[in-house]
Amino acid sequence: MKWQDKGFLLSINKYNENSAVAEFLTESHGKTSGVIFGATSKKIKNYLLIGNRFHLNFSSKYDGKVGYFKIEIDKIITPYHLENKIKLYCIIYAMNLIKIITVENQENNNIFCLIEEFFLFLQNKNWLLNFIFWELQIYKNIGYDVNFKNYVKNKLHNGEDVYFVESTNKIVPSFLINQKFLPKNQNDIIEGFKIVGDYLDKTIIKPNNLKFPTSRVEFLNLIKTI
Repeated sequence: MKWQDKGFLLSINKYNENSAVAEFLTESHGKTSGVIFGATSKKIKNYLLIGNRFHLNFSSKYDGKVGYFKIEIDKIITPYHLENKIKLYCIIYAMNLIKIITVENQENNNIFCLIEEFFLFLQNKNWLLNFIFWELQIYKNIGYDVNFKNYVKNKLHNGEDVYFVESTNKIVPSFLINQKFLPKNQNDIIEGFKIVGDYLDKTIIKPNNLKFPTSRVEFLNLIKTI
């Protein structure tokens, strides 16, 4: 089996002295893993950063067997964010999330397009807010849509609607209920991340016996330092 495609690098791990096993989210072939020979060579090792986009030539002798990649850099992305630790950890988490919750060799062009969208809004001032809704779109595209409005009650407080979960009285930031609202402050953003993380854990991770991404915890801890 042979094909050509474009793909974002999701993960890379050393295979032997000169090679590595890489996983890509491709435009037309979904999530695919394979061996890259010469991954430690000067020619390509500096480009093998999670989040970068590549031209891929994939070959495998038999379906279901480990395949091999020949790669060329298509778009350098991650190096532009190496000096911004929060954005760098966001990239690591975003790619890690897609690696965890997508199915091997199952085409999902919507996810590929969402990755491209992610790297565009990463340059915006309100990128953290954009990322929360982007993450929810990722869940929706694998069959886990959520409308937080269905889980809350509201009451009037100081002339403003306040949303809360009736069983726990936990306050839910209004921007998660209605996107016409903006976060009031950084704490609103942090609470939004926590609530989306709880949804990920309880609805997707645990029911499917997956491991919760520690990269999300590290990313959230960095946001708290802003």
